[in-house]
Amino acid sequence: MTNSTRPELNRSSNGVSARADVLVIGGGPAGAWAAVTAAERGASVVLVDKGYCGTSGATASAGTGVWYVEPDAEEREAAIQSREAMGGWLVDRRWMHRVLDKTYEQMNRLAEWGYPFPVNGDGSQVRHGVQGPEYMRRMRKQVVRSRVRILDQSPALELLANAGGEIVGARGVRRQKGDAWTVHAGAVVLATGGNAFQAGGLGCDVLTGDGYLMAAEAGAEFSGMEFSNAYAISPTFGTVTKTAFYRFATFYTEDGVLEGAGGQRRTPIARALLRGPVYAQLDQAPPEIERSLRDAQPNFFLPFDREGINPFTQRFPVTLRLEGTVRGTGGLRLTDEQCATTVPGLFAAGDAATRELICGGFTGGGSHNSAWALSSGSFAGEGAARYALTRRGAGEQGEALGIAGINPTAGADQGLSHVEVVKLVQDEVFPYDKNYFRSEATLTGSLGNLDQLWERVQAGLRGGDGYPPHGEQSATALFRAREAAAMVATARWMYSAARERTETRGMAKRADFPQLDPGQQSRRLVGGLDELWNGVDPNRPYSIHDLDGVDADRAAAVAAGGKADH
Repeated sequence: MTNSTRPELNRSSNGVSARADVLVIGGGPAGAWAAVTAAERGASVVLVDKGYCGTSGATASAGTGVWYVEPDAEEREAAIQSREAMGGWLVDRRWMHRVLDKTYEQMNRLAEWGYPFPVNGDGSQVRHGVQGPEYMRRMRKQVVRSRVRILDQSPALELLANAGGEIVGARGVRRQKGDAWTVHAGAVVLATGGNAFQAGGLGCDVLTGDGYLMAAEAGAEFSGMEFSNAYAISPTFGTVTKTAFYRFATFYTEDGVLEGAGGQRRTPIARALLRGPVYAQLDQAPPEIERSLRDAQPNFFLPFDREGINPFTQRFPVTLRLEGTVRGTGGLRLTDEQCATTVPGLFAAGDAATRELICGGFTGGGSHNSAWALSSGSFAGEGAARYALTRRGAGEQGEALGIAGINPTAGADQGLSHVEVVKLVQDEVFPYDKNYFRSEATLTGSLGNLDQLWERVQAGLRGGDGYPPHGEQSATALFRAREAAAMVATARWMYSAARERTETRGMAKRADFPQLDPGQQSRRLVGGLDELWNGVDPNRPYSIHDLDGVDADRAAAVAAGGKADH
């Protein structure tokens, strides 16, 4: 049971303000678990969400697996080993065990809260997956029960820091009210998700890297940003990017069957799309499971039903939609077991935090990503509560840190719009021959364009008349400008880190360096805004040669994407 009090809102002509022990930014699974956990530790909590907590984001729109493994030593070991080579040997076994333990614990609590898990023939529940809408409905209900103050439709714009550099809150806008909010807090959890660059994936257009930009303005570091070129298969006429069902697909070009594209392999599809259209048909699905597939993922089939297409008997055009760090693994670097970042008072969870610790350099798909959101949210909520409760009563106001999109350094450039900025970023990150098939030449060319764009954004992009907003249109202009700025910043970190990793490892493929280099078995760090920097994490992951019984040649091939091509 929670011992926390529900924070009160103070109202003024400019909007609302509140004081809390912990502020959670983001209302997806990571944010919801962080809020509940912090409240259970006795902290007063405010949660702000860009949309409506419980319905916005990638999880709320679809079903997903969960990395739920019984506490059996052999099963846990098998689950861990299955990811080590695939992730390029960049995982941390200690974190994998912690995530498995916490996921098992919290999924069992979800069952206690009434989540309707399916039941086996013996009456036991199957807890290896969740339906997003029902899951997040339950999580919002639990957040409310925990006496957390929720501000829906309230995008965060910038963090607040005291003179010592500690984060002491944040402020943003209320998009439907057209005014502002400010929350002073002893600690902040960023659960803002990753960055999918508004590529059109279902539930992902609110995921624009906002938390990354806010953290970078406070001096935070990032890890694994080169593992960000995740693309998902989707019909050209739909937005659902859940790709599990494509294991039953045959892919075609105008010339016939696309060889090598079975089992959801993206590389042959990406190469073929550079030449012309690609089609798919779920013609390998046994007829007797068609109904179960529809029951398991109903929204997968909605676009087909609208178009009058039977995907089991008819071919349909497909594309690859960029999902960036949402399905990738990069994010804010964590410095301890409670998901603290390199900035005091700032914690990160879910896609906002690096997932290399359990996935290495290869996507966690749905199951590992879901487990990471749940467990890292719980860790971050506990850590933030502990940190904040030691500072309760400090009463610091803090200085707002945001620049790009809010306070441009050279005054507002009326000719620069957030729409233009987003389009220019997408021109650099969407094309397969720039982002999927990377090389020194493409990375350097894109970075040059993005660096110039960042200079324009930092100097002249401003939403409306700045902060605070005056009306709904002004509030919308502010958070849209910040989204655009965050996309530029994220793309620069991605490509800067990718240029430094001169090898192919996991999803970080280099056309000019197609082999894995054992000498680069380290996590790469990147940071900065106007001037970017790169480095190597001093905490080295396990070495291939340190693991008994591992075939090093096979491990290297898998780590380079040989067996588990994404």
